[in-house]
Amino acid sequence: MCGGFTCSKNALITLNVLYVVVASILISVAVYAQASSVVTNLPIVGGILACGIFLILISLLGLAGAVKHHQVMLFFYMVILFLLFLVQFSVACACLAVNSSQQEMIAQQGWNKVNLDMREQVQEKFGCCSFRGRDTANVTVDYPACDVVDRMCCDEGDVTVACQCPPCLYKLKQTIDYAFKLCGGIGLFFSFTEFLGVWLTVRYRNQKDPRANPSAFL
Repeated sequence: MCGGFTCSKNALITLNVLYVVVASILISVAVYAQASSVVTNLPIVGGILACGIFLILISLLGLAGAVKHHQVMLFFYMVILFLLFLVQFSVACACLAVNSSQQEMIAQQGWNKVNLDMREQVQEKFGCCSFRGRDTANVTVDYPACDVVDRMCCDEGDVTVACQCPPCLYKLKQTIDYAFKLCGGIGLFFSFTEFLGVWLTVRYRNQKDPRANPSAFL
């Protein structure tokens, strides 16, 4: 049965190496989600990114503590990892809890902040025009001209009133919803591995190194 000192040590070392991989996944997913949202800054997703960066630093502390069986290092590693678990779990749940109206508000704020050049890039990327709907009286103020994207949306470039690109609101909401669900799902799944790390560290700290001096504590 794998319950001895050496097994616990190797398991904790392996788990911390896995944390480096997990942190890399969290960082990659968060960066992808931020990039795919185009015009919007998603602060909750930024929380997942911060957790990924912090997890890499914590895993290095865990590796050092596991190799040396250092009680102080393992104690701080255990406490910080538990706090990181709480933060990442909360942020992941917040990502999954964002509703449709909140996504629309985030998309609206992002659309209002960017300039016309960025709006034109969004329209061409998503095949949409304006944010909510067209106002021909303010075509140059509310959004860039839609001639190019309309030809992309219509068959053979035959643009008519009945054939026009839809508003960008729905495209942006879909992208934001995907970004939140992706970050929230992955963050929530991997947060439970951190709780496993806390349990394994507690167990490892209470085991005696058979090769160490029996009178030594640290």
